[in-house]
Amino acid sequence: MRRHPLVFGFTLLLTVHGVAAAATPAEAVKDYPERPVRLMVPNAPGSSVDTLSRIVATSLSQVLGEQVVIDNRPGAAGVIAMEIAKDATPDGYTLISATTAASTVARTLQKNPTFDPVRDYDYVLQFAETPNILVVNPSLPIKSVKELVAYANSKGAEFRMASAGAGSQSHLAGAFFQQAAHINSLHVPYKGGGASVAAVISGESHWTLTPAPAVMSHITAGRLRAIAHSLPRTPSVLGDIPPIADSIPGFDYSGWQGFFFPRNTPKAIIRKMHDAVVQTMKRPEVQKGMALQATTIVIRDAGEFRQVVQDSMEKNAKLVRSLGLTAN
Repeated sequence: MRRHPLVFGFTLLLTVHGVAAAATPAEAVKDYPERPVRLMVPNAPGSSVDTLSRIVATSLSQVLGEQVVIDNRPGAAGVIAMEIAKDATPDGYTLISATTAASTVARTLQKNPTFDPVRDYDYVLQFAETPNILVVNPSLPIKSVKELVAYANSKGAEFRMASAGAGSQSHLAGAFFQQAAHINSLHVPYKGGGASVAAVISGESHWTLTPAPAVMSHITAGRLRAIAHSLPRTPSVLGDIPPIADSIPGFDYSGWQGFFFPRNTPKAIIRKMHDAVVQTMKRPEVQKGMALQATTIVIRDAGEFRQVVQDSMEKNAKLVRSLGLTAN
């Protein structure tokens, strides 16, 4: 059958546009990113997670050639940010700072979980491991884990443990320590890490076991006394602060941080972001910034990072059950 020239031209035009449309995703990945990338932080500005996220984001922007914009979404122990990230368009323009508290503890606290950190996200990599630091008000006669345990046993409920709130990392770290040390200290929850640390400095509360970035400047200034840390060994960034494990064998309760994308993000974009973050973590300014926060750079690829999250979720689920915690 003879086609009319106009019909033939229209068919050819459709074909050409079909090919172009099919090529668009590949071109988009090749040119990614072409606009700013939103980095969701499940904590308030000034928090430990926010501080580390900004250190990385500043240099990552330079590596990517596009700005990485911090979007703080605190609340509900991190659930709000995790839910937004889960439902975001999987195009590579929404990245989330995945942390121990927001990714595993928050989900464990929910009666009806709204996200699964193992299955609902695409993993980019883990980039940091952050110890919790056991600190006390410097006016107390406590300079070691052994002395803290003895003091706690002598004071009972008068000895107050501050935390950033029920279900926060400092709450669970402190509870884990109390169980391991066989002490019973009164838990005093505050509205955020800054408030809880300030309470220990003022003497309103007596001790806390909290992420290192929240207390290192206060330790240096003498406003807090560092007793020990929660890693099984002492990294160079912690100087002569000993591990709790020296006094309580096997103790290990620290935090991790990495990046997730919404599930079904193109694999090529994930690879490109992975490589950019690895390059970022090698930059001198990032290494210096992380060291100042007593945080160790630890690179774990997607598979290994997923196992870290799975293990963390199991550990925290057991701890949450033992404490009888649930979300409000």
